[in-house]
Amino acid sequence: MRVEVTIDKTKPLPVGAIEALTGELNKRITKQFPDIPVQVQVRYAGANNLSVLGGAKTDKDIIEEILQETWESADDWFVTD
Repeated sequence: MRVEVTIDKTKPLPVGAIEALTGELNKRITKQFPDIPVQVQVRYAGANNLSVLGGAKTDKDIIEEILQETWESADDWFVTD
């Protein structure tokens, strides 16, 4: 399954946030779908978007929830120096 998250480039995140978000999403999605190889990509683009390729409609709904939970808990896993 390929998961691509695009973030509006007009709203930049702190340095290192893209890499940290990619890692955290990969960890959480892999935990939810342990038997499916998962590739997560987070990048800047013209608008915020979530694409899930190779998964069922229900998988996209689950990943949307994971993304929301991950974003809301950023204070727990994203540490800036």
